[in-house]
Amino acid sequence: MQETKKLAQTVKVNPQDNVAIALYDLEAGVRTTENVVTLEKIPQAHKVALKDLHVGDEIIRYGVLLGYANRKIKEGSWINEEMVTLPKMPSLEQMDYDRDYQVALPVAKQGTFAGYENPRGGFAGTRNILAIHTTVQCVSGVLNVAVKKMKQELLPKYPHVDDIVPINHAYGCGVAINAKEAKVPIRSLRNLVHNPNFGGEVMVVALGCEKLTPEMLLEEEDNKSENVIVLQDLPGFEAMIQALMAMAESKLERLNARRRTVLPLDQLCIGMQCGGSDAFSGISANPAAGYAADLLVGAGATVMFSEVTEVRDGVQYLAKRCQSSEVRDKLIGEMAWYDRYLEQGEVDRSANPTPGNKKGGLSNIVEKAMGSIAKSGTAPIAEVLSPGERPRSKGLIYAATPASDIVCGPSQLASGITLQVFMTGRGTPYGLAAAPVIKVCSRNEMKDLWADLIDVNAGAVATGESTIAEMGGLLFDKIIRVASGEEQSFAEKYQLHNDFCIFNPAPIT
Repeated sequence: MQETKKLAQTVKVNPQDNVAIALYDLEAGVRTTENVVTLEKIPQAHKVALKDLHVGDEIIRYGVLLGYANRKIKEGSWINEEMVTLPKMPSLEQMDYDRDYQVALPVAKQGTFAGYENPRGGFAGTRNILAIHTTVQCVSGVLNVAVKKMKQELLPKYPHVDDIVPINHAYGCGVAINAKEAKVPIRSLRNLVHNPNFGGEVMVVALGCEKLTPEMLLEEEDNKSENVIVLQDLPGFEAMIQALMAMAESKLERLNARRRTVLPLDQLCIGMQCGGSDAFSGISANPAAGYAADLLVGAGATVMFSEVTEVRDGVQYLAKRCQSSEVRDKLIGEMAWYDRYLEQGEVDRSANPTPGNKKGGLSNIVEKAMGSIAKSGTAPIAEVLSPGERPRSKGLIYAATPASDIVCGPSQLASGITLQVFMTGRGTPYGLAAAPVIKVCSRNEMKDLWADLIDVNAGAVATGESTIAEMGGLLFDKIIRVASGEEQSFAEKYQLHNDFCIFNPAPIT
């Protein structure tokens, strides 16, 4: 690091802000970049007051109201979450879209990638995977044994197949299958069957007595004996394993014939997600991802971003970017549905952020939301999806999912992503079995600590050593290389795969 860069102690995002973020742990008596002397120790990523604040005064970051001071705060003092009263949530009434919204997207230097054409049409795959779907958790034990045997005995025979992935989940039985909101998990599981990374091959393992029957999971043309194994129809464990091995081999033979071809970026669909966020996430990692998203969308690709509670306090900014009143109305509808969902659980959006987010300097969900939406870039929003819904448009898409990492990822997979970019400040070894995950960190210390888990370090943006555009361009290049199979992300290399958790807002019986 150059000596001039070391002089920066804090970073202020917007000229209107009355707080700055500590770039490092600051002791009392340090003069900040904004010429304010700290009165006490300020932890890294936390806020320092740039002026005296009285009870009820607005606390501004990103040029946005984060909340109100609930005590007197002197200039140079540390502002933590206990000092900030959460403001009212933005109303969903009379939220208009900007009919004249236009933006000049940056121009990508590359318009193609090497992917697998989808035999069913639509987005192309970035990986060539045999996915084995289940109708119920009860079959997972048998399937896991079979998959282990498949990987040992079958997969080496088919070198052009990347992996065999069991889609185990907790849905399927002991659930109110006809409840109104059961459509959410059923839709997600149905759409997941045709993720582009699975090459059009269908393989399902059922038990035989569950509520989620094969005909509910599969389209009519796919519900046939060569695609479905019912364990209760087989005479014992060995017969089950033999049947699974035989069906898998027939699928592997066809998948092994697939080859990558050079394809336009309009056949690429990726997801953007963040987790373990900190106050730097909205300064470095997420804006860099947003710039990469703009490059991708400008080149024809489709980019999904999600996490309802992490956009709810910035929904008015997203509404302005909706391409039509229909898209705006769908956005408002999804926000209103989730508001009711939280109310039924007797909680509100203040249940997010996490203790780790707060330790990383995020005082409340407003501050977290402002940083979170930065990963969407600036492109117009072409479509809004319900959880697990398939897109009908290309471009920037908002997929309304929970913010939970392990639920958002599967929901985006069901909507068709074939690669995910995941931003983190605190660090997480999160990964998906069905698609590569590129991990981007918000600060240099995270990369130093987890050198072999973080793929891209955006920390240089926070310290001023790199621009958002430069870092976004590097991330764009990384996305293309990983999508094309030229590189593996660390999560893919080490096979760091989270459990497959489907969003189920319906009752469990």
